Amino acid sequence: MIEPRVAAHAGRLAPGQLPAYVHDLAALDRDARVIRAALPERVELYYAVKANPAPEILRALAPHVHGYEVSSGGELTHVRRVVPGSPMAFGGPGKTEEELRLALELGVERVHVESAHELRLLGALARAPLDLLLRVNLPVPDGHMDRAALAMGGRPTPFGLDPDGAASCLPLPGGGRVRLRGIHVHLASGLDARAQVAVARHITTWAGEFAGRHGFDLAEVNVGGGMAVDYARPHARFDWQAYGRGLRGLLSGHEGLTLRAEPGRSVTAYGGWYVTDVLDIKHSHGEAFAVLRGGTHHMRTPAARGHDHPFTVLPMEGWPRARPRPAVHREPVTLVGQLCTPRDVFARRIEVTALRAGDRVAFAMAGAYAWNISHHDFLMHPPPTFHYLE
Repeated sequence: MIEPRVAAHAGRLAPGQLPAYVHDLAALDRDARVIRAALPERVELYYAVKANPAPEILRALAPHVHGYEVSSGGELTHVRRVVPGSPMAFGGPGKTEEELRLALELGVERVHVESAHELRLLGALARAPLDLLLRVNLPVPDGHMDRAALAMGGRPTPFGLDPDGAASCLPLPGGGRVRLRGIHVHLASGLDARAQVAVARHITTWAGEFAGRHGFDLAEVNVGGGMAVDYARPHARFDWQAYGRGLRGLLSGHEGLTLRAEPGRSVTAYGGWYVTDVLDIKHSHGEAFAVLRGGTHHMRTPAARGHDHPFTVLPMEGWPRARPRPAVHREPVTLVGQLCTPRDVFARRIEVTALRAGDRVAFAMAGAYAWNISHHDFLMHPPPTFHYLE
C-alpha cells in the first residue's frame, strides 16, 4: 500500500516532472532504526552502497550504520565526499592499482582481498598499517543454495579465494604493514532469516577453525548481505528480529568476535517509488497493454530479475481532450514502457479494476537497484526527476 504522503506528492507532480523517483526518507529512517535495534551489540551494520548511492540516501542512513561497503574507486570518492569521516570497507573483484592507491590515500578502514595477486599488490603499496579481511569462497551449507535468488559462492565464480587459496596467502606479505583481521564471505542473496543465520554460523565456524590452524587472532567475520526481498509480496519483510536473535546466539560461543553484515537492497528498497503516467491503452491479439512514460531504462529491476513489479494505480480525474479516453476495466493488463524492445515490461497480465490514459502508476520497492543499474541512454529519453520527502 502506498504511503499517503507519497501518493499525494506523486499526484502533485507536473507532467513535465514524470517519470519521477519519490523517496520517503522518513520511512527509510524508520526502517533503518528497526534493523539497527534488532542486531546485537557486536554486530556492525554496513550499508552496501551499490544498492542506491544517492547522497540523500547515504546521509539519511548515516545515524544508523557503522559504515559503508563500497566496490569501486568511484564509490570510494563519492562516499568520502557525501558522508566524510564514515568508515568504509572496500570489496569486489578486479580492484585496480589506482583504486587501491586511492583506498590507502583516503584511509579506508578495511579492504576485502579477493585474490593472491591483489594481496601482493597491497603488500607492495601499503606504507602504513592496513587492516584487511580475506574473502573466501566457501561451500554453501546443504539445502541453502537452492533457496538463493543469486549465488556468489559455493561454485566457480570470480569472487574470493578458494579455502586452500586463502591458506596459501599466509603469512601475509608487506613486512607487517598489512594486518589480517578476519574473514569475509558473501555466498548468496535472497535468503530468509533462518537461512542467513545458518550461513553465518557456517562462515564463523570455518573462520574460527582457519584462524586456529594458522595462528592468528580472529577479530572480525563479515557475513555479507543478501537478505531476502520478495517483490511478489511487497508487504513481507526480512525478519530482522529473528536474524538478530540467531546472531546473538552465535556470538555467545565466540567471545571477543565482531560480526559485520552488509545489506543493501533490504534496507532501501521499500522507501522508494517510481512514478509515471499512462500514455496509451491498447489491445494486441486480444490482450491489453498500458504504455507508460519511461521504462526499464529508468528502472531496470523487473527486467533484470524477471518479475512482475508491484504497483498502485493513482487515478487522475479530468481528461482535457475531446477524443475518447483509452481505458481498461476489470481485465488483465501488461504494463510496458516506451522502449523499442519487447523486454521493456514492468508487469504482465495483472488484473486491474480500472486503468486509463492519463492515470498515474506508482511502482513500489524502487529504492534499490533501480535507476543506478539501468541503461539510461538507450533511445535517449529524458531522465526521471528525483524527489526526497523528509
